[in-house]
Amino acid sequence: MGTPIPPNKSLAPPQMQDDDLPDLEDWLPITASRNAKWYYSAFHNVTAMVGAGVLGLPYAMSELGWGPGVVVLVLSWVITLYTLWQMIEMHEMFEGRRFDRYHELGQAAFGRKRGLYIIVPQQLLVEISVCIVYMVTGGQSLKQVHDLALGNRCGKISIRCFILIFASSQFVLSQLKNFNSISGVSLVAAAMSLSYSTISWIVSAEKGVQKDVNYSYKSRTYAVPLDFFSALGEMAFAYAGHNVVLEIQATMPSTPERPSKRPMWKGAVVAYIIVAICYFPVALVGYRVFGNSIAENILTTLKKPKSVMILANMLVVIHLLGSYQVYAMPVFDMVESVMTKKWHFKPTRILRGFIRCTFVAFTMGVAVAFPYFSALLSFFGGFVFAPTSYFIPCIIWLILKKPRKFSLSWWTNWICIALGVLLMIMAPIGGLAKLIYQVQNDKLPNSNCNN
Repeated sequence: MGTPIPPNKSLAPPQMQDDDLPDLEDWLPITASRNAKWYYSAFHNVTAMVGAGVLGLPYAMSELGWGPGVVVLVLSWVITLYTLWQMIEMHEMFEGRRFDRYHELGQAAFGRKRGLYIIVPQQLLVEISVCIVYMVTGGQSLKQVHDLALGNRCGKISIRCFILIFASSQFVLSQLKNFNSISGVSLVAAAMSLSYSTISWIVSAEKGVQKDVNYSYKSRTYAVPLDFFSALGEMAFAYAGHNVVLEIQATMPSTPERPSKRPMWKGAVVAYIIVAICYFPVALVGYRVFGNSIAENILTTLKKPKSVMILANMLVVIHLLGSYQVYAMPVFDMVESVMTKKWHFKPTRILRGFIRCTFVAFTMGVAVAFPYFSALLSFFGGFVFAPTSYFIPCIIWLILKKPRKFSLSWWTNWICIALGVLLMIMAPIGGLAKLIYQVQNDKLPNSNCNN
């Protein structure tokens, strides 16, 4: 692997020189508490990973086909598990120094200013895009519950109204102080994700392969190649936990005898096993049963048994309540850090409430304006998830760890970088084409109402 470079005091972020650092670090949501256990890592990572993306996997399979679909599904799981391990290892690669946030690791690799310019926009885009998609998914699931339970007895209600209903809960939950304070919410959310994923593939399997099932490529936008590209982004969106992994690890205690990477990796392995249990059956069984007639969200295809599908959609809503907060918390940390350390605002509840309510309102507004599920998955999955999950950790590893040229580690990282760059280029093209098509044709998923 080569010899790690020695600690460099100049790499420390600006807050390291702030006289008020201890007080602020105790106030900021990422570093306020460092008493998390290994199982916190497990359910935080499950909550971060298994979300809206798993519901779109069968649809992505229908756009890729059996061969490419299985390859992309398995390869994404392997590559992202490898890059997750890299980030966990690099959290404390210098003695006496912890990289509590993704951008701090980027600063160590790319330089103090360049690291911020490279990492912070990417990470913010990921976390904001996930929160937007979760708003849309929460609204979709609430609408499904309404339509299955009441039909048209209460009149036709737009999906946008249900997005507003889902968003109202986030204004309250966003006021929770820090990562550990949402551990209970995150645990429930992780259990919900496993539950509704299992319901999805079991109900699909019980229906059996449909008589008119067709596995051929079917253009849903402008052309089959664009659909193929968009499917890559939908797959990438399903693997998003890297953007909060360092922040999760920052909540764990660490000593020279027992560094935080041991419990963190233990929890991450458990999380990835659960991810495989959720992702693979949903993607493969859903596609086998329905073929290219599968909807963008598998739960919108499954209408019966009605009571079970109402339950599944409610489980999705409960899961998203917690998962939204897991992705929003690092954003809160960044903004609150800038406001208090750089702009010298007093760390008060009023400041925290204003910042967090503003963020929830922003993501709600974008979701209401663009409630197009798979198009958002495709575009964001390729444009911002591919860099942060697939290849930026590999670049940082090459810079900081300096593996021997042409060694196994060197080749592995460069292959991941090449595949990640291709994904970043192709997926947004398909996602943008799909978004334009759906906006032009006003094709709202799961909408039987006036919009």
